[in-house]
Amino acid sequence: MSIVLDLGRLGPADLAAGPSALSELMASLHVLAEPEHHPEAAGWAARATAAGPELRDELSVFAPLWARYRCRLFFPRTVPLAASLDEELAAIEELPKDDFLELVAPGVLGTGAQPVPRTRELRAGTAAAEDYTRRCLRRSYARGELARQLVAAPLELRDRLLAVLRAADTAFFAEDWRTLRPPLEDHAREVRRRLAARSPAEVLTELLPTAARVGPGERVRLDKLQIDEVKVAPRPLVLIPSARVWPHLTVKSEHPSCVVVQYAARGTTPDGQLTLRDLHRRLMALTSPARMELCRHLLGEPITTSELAARLGSSEPQVSRALRTLRDAGLVRSTRNGKLVRHRLATDVIQRLGHDVLATVAR
Repeated sequence: MSIVLDLGRLGPADLAAGPSALSELMASLHVLAEPEHHPEAAGWAARATAAGPELRDELSVFAPLWARYRCRLFFPRTVPLAASLDEELAAIEELPKDDFLELVAPGVLGTGAQPVPRTRELRAGTAAAEDYTRRCLRRSYARGELARQLVAAPLELRDRLLAVLRAADTAFFAEDWRTLRPPLEDHAREVRRRLAARSPAEVLTELLPTAARVGPGERVRLDKLQIDEVKVAPRPLVLIPSARVWPHLTVKSEHPSCVVVQYAARGTTPDGQLTLRDLHRRLMALTSPARMELCRHLLGEPITTSELAARLGSSEPQVSRALRTLRDAGLVRSTRNGKLVRHRLATDVIQRLGHDVLATVAR
């Protein structure tokens, strides 16, 4: 499963890269709402929660907007990018009611697979609004209640949301952003330099470890548990580096203003991110009882193929095939010493496999 971005016909003026304080705040709030996705950020999450305990209830009310399906409201809609969180929040405050509804209603529902009524139909008492609220309620009580408030009084909900975001900024995000912003800006400058000299498809595959070029033209496949093909032009492509978004990769393509990709900037992710294909290969390599038995012998000191064959009562060709499967999956390391090749289980890879499964699924 994947999202394919068609980047053809994008010129230099159609490409932007830079940090967004609002998008980073949203990623930070996601960590607080879904801590099981982010065990690596447990220390930060504990400090942030302690800094704003009075925010817990209000953040819980709005959590559907930054849970699994990120609300489009929190991503840039104009190029050049806003310079500060104050500017981004002021832009939300100035949104007309229908524009706010258009951006927020899909986020409250929390899925791109179901249609959302047109904004002129999302009025209290209409059949479309009642159906929308029921669908949100079926997903969760929190979503249903948020939908009810959105339909009844969208501008009041907007003001309440802005108050929560500003309170979170005061409690913990402003201090955090002072540290995070400089390296993200340095990263974005390097990205802009690359975009000026190379094709966007080349740059994107370098930035994202799980991205790959596909087919003819400027098409890039992104590992996601979604299936979609997005033609970016004539809209701009906006790349938003983040320090808090890992292990997720967020692609927002539904708004006509621009296509946004929020991704983990270098230095903010563990090494060796897996593609879905690589994860499948590792898991499948361990499904064979014979290969699992082989792994038990490889857990001790390095051992040769002939020694393994003797221990297992198998032929050397059989053991070689099993070793090749494990080695291709990255689960075995082989080293040569003269004429002898010895094999050993990659215990660090095995230990990390559970976390890799979570990170790949959450992406």
